[in-house]
Amino acid sequence: MARHTIPANLPALSAIRQLVTQACREAGLAAAAGYRLTLAVDEIATNIIIHGYQEQGLTGDIVISIERGDQNLTVILEDTGVAYDPRAQGMPSAEDLDKPLSDREIGGLGIFLALQGVDRFDYQRCDNVNRNTLAVKCPDPNSVA
Repeated sequence: MARHTIPANLPALSAIRQLVTQACREAGLAAAAGYRLTLAVDEIATNIIIHGYQEQGLTGDIVISIERGDQNLTVILEDTGVAYDPRAQGMPSAEDLDKPLSDREIGGLGIFLALQGVDRFDYQRCDNVNRNTLAVKCPDPNSVA
């Protein structure tokens, strides 16, 4: 498992995207699946930086772990910012999604789109550490294309 500690600031998002993009290529993910995973990780990392650290007047790191298993490519983001389960905010309803942007409440759409783009998402808070786990299915290396 590759593990990287990155400062929790907005300029670091580029490094996080590069790590995930490289892992997607190495895992042989289709471009669309790689894009969805990268977008989801980017959304979660942005929320960690802004809501978990900056809005609280805190600084810290994000530890990103990437693991290619037999069936999944898994990205784990860990931080010591304030506790926040991204699923806790209500997800937009189909009715909300049909409204013009000017009529929608702010927030929640990015998380909704991020979580829709991965095959598995989990959040845990343990020993003052937030752990966001995102996974997508990998192509079967034994299948014939």
